[in-house]
Amino acid sequence: MDLNLIKQRLESLNKQSTNKAGGGKSLFWKPSVGKQVVRVVPNKFNKQIPFTEMLFYYGIGQRVMASPQNWGQKDPIQEFTKQLRQSGDKENWRLAKKLDAKTRIFAPVIIRGEESEGVKLWQFGKEVYQDFLNMASDDEIGDFTDIVGGRDIKLTTVGPEVTGTPYNKTSVGPSLKTTALSDNESLVKSLLENQPNPMDVFKKFTFDEVKSALEEFLSDGETEVSPSIPKDTATTPNYSLDTNKSKAKVDQFDDLFKEDKEEKNDLPF
Repeated sequence: MDLNLIKQRLESLNKQSTNKAGGGKSLFWKPSVGKQVVRVVPNKFNKQIPFTEMLFYYGIGQRVMASPQNWGQKDPIQEFTKQLRQSGDKENWRLAKKLDAKTRIFAPVIIRGEESEGVKLWQFGKEVYQDFLNMASDDEIGDFTDIVGGRDIKLTTVGPEVTGTPYNKTSVGPSLKTTALSDNESLVKSLLENQPNPMDVFKKFTFDEVKSALEEFLSDGETEVSPSIPKDTATTPNYSLDTNKSKAKVDQFDDLFKEDKEEKNDLPF
């Protein structure tokens, strides 16, 4: 793991915070209420950093959509939010913020006591991500993924009765002792080689599919845009938005992403 890159990502994440005013179920894992121990495994697909950052859209269309930006492709929703912000209208800015793709992070992990189940993908939000980056940036902890002298990660998860929301909340911390990934050489080899790649797990929605989902979302009688969505061309047409009719949409997204809670954006598996 490249600790310099980890520190760069931590700095970038801190700046982002300061500036602010479907896949197969068997591949994924999420902590249950209580205490659990996991080990983050070195990422087969990125030797420098074990985490994979991806962008998703929630509440637009019938299902969660992975943004085409994840694969370096043009994204009509991203283009549309640029137009909204260029208008200078307060309601347009609010809608643009709610339409922005949400970042989710994936880590390859094994669950202690269930090593035979192999590597699973644990997806979480920026709060847990920052905790991981802080751990890696701490000189006394360092590379917790090291297969010889790394550290297990202790999880404590509390439920809605504690969080006061419909969602669980997980805190993470490093084990005090350094340990090997496994004493079984063949198991270590298997864990390092057999890992799901989140970039291959999720459906790659085309420009037209994402555009159609956004058009449907905007054309339910509450929002009027003319013309509404950018075409898949080098130029983006001008547009006009009825901000009075778009207000209900903004309120809907406020409900979905209020305060961008850690567990609010969990993917549906």
